[in-house]
Amino acid sequence: MVRYGRRLTGRPRVMAWLAALRPQAQRGRPWPETAKPPTEALVTADPPAAIPGTAATGPGGGGPWMPSHAVLRYAPYAAIALVAVIDLMAGPRLGLRPLLTLGPTFACAYGSARRTAAAGGVALAVCLLLALRDNRLTTGPTAVVVTTIAAVTAAGMLVARVRMRREQELSNVRKIAETVQRVLLRPIPRRVRDLSVAVSYTSAFAEARIGGDLLEVFSTPYGVRVLVGDVQGKGLEAVETAAWVLGAFREAVFDEPRLAGVSARLEATVSRQLAEEEFVTAVLAEVTTTGILLLNHGHPPPLLLRADGEVEWLEAQEEALALGLADLGWAPPLAHRVPFRPGDDILFYTDGVIEARNARGEFYPLVERARALIPDDPYPTLDALTEDLIAYVGGPLLDDAAMLLLRRHGHGNAHGHGHGHGHSRAD
Repeated sequence: MVRYGRRLTGRPRVMAWLAALRPQAQRGRPWPETAKPPTEALVTADPPAAIPGTAATGPGGGGPWMPSHAVLRYAPYAAIALVAVIDLMAGPRLGLRPLLTLGPTFACAYGSARRTAAAGGVALAVCLLLALRDNRLTTGPTAVVVTTIAAVTAAGMLVARVRMRREQELSNVRKIAETVQRVLLRPIPRRVRDLSVAVSYTSAFAEARIGGDLLEVFSTPYGVRVLVGDVQGKGLEAVETAAWVLGAFREAVFDEPRLAGVSARLEATVSRQLAEEEFVTAVLAEVTTTGILLLNHGHPPPLLLRADGEVEWLEAQEEALALGLADLGWAPPLAHRVPFRPGDDILFYTDGVIEARNARGEFYPLVERARALIPDDPYPTLDALTEDLIAYVGGPLLDDAAMLLLRRHGHGNAHGHGHGHGHSRAD
């Protein structure tokens, strides 16, 4: 990173990309060195049946507290009863009867126009009974209260109709959005050839299952190919960019015999679709009979956990440009080949995981937490790690966080063109 410093002056989008590559606490120094975990390596498990991952608040996070349906249903009548009891105890001189309008007001906030009318009718009946008890049925104040209740009920019925229409429109939009999300982030199978696959996705946006992070796994004639990426930015623009990249990857993985060809196709797509200052970090992987081949476009390096307990970052020898920055004229990423044996695990992740901080500003210690929290079982999920991440932050995540875990069980079904181990320039 430092060796590029002088060459990057005056190139704002490259500086933005380099600044986004690593957490602040790790910028300017190497990634953690190889460590020996005290327990066995990570293991994989099934992804969820529908869209992989979790909702925006994560496992157990929940959203804002909402009263139950029963509480909302009976709240109007409870308010009317409370006002009536206080009026009976304090007498009519206190002037509490206009508060009977709380009944239809509460009803229109959640119920239909019919429920609002029912609450208003109960409020009118209670008002008339209280007035009859006090011999004030034909007085002016009683007429004012009755008129007020009727007016509030009528207005509440109108509000309820408008609200229910808007809610129906919103429901239709959400159904469409969920369909689009399923298309973009399709369910990844639990088993691909001799690999077990576990997936976790936590969006930073409420009401969204996906964001700007990319996850995809395909079994192709050339091997099992994997894409994990992160779009610069968040929100709908990031989702749109993710759609372009995923579409290009899904087409290229079956057409291109070399992983470098897939990389070039992604670069061409991103360069055409993104604005000048935008980019996408990504790591491409190809699992073959001889190991795993990696091409890293400025993405955080995967974490390799050997069956014998050894842990290492699969970091390329050279920093590579993110997708969308190839017009600067630098070389393509360096292909990184490593052995991937039965019992080994590889954890791919996005920067939303390693850049998550607790209340003291400390970054999430991925290596230590991964070893401690993933159980030594053939089919656990990444739920424990995701829950721990959210608990570590102590609130909603500020960025999308995605993880994809591969475990190898054997070489019998892993077809593809094998290469020697080491590094070579992608072409």
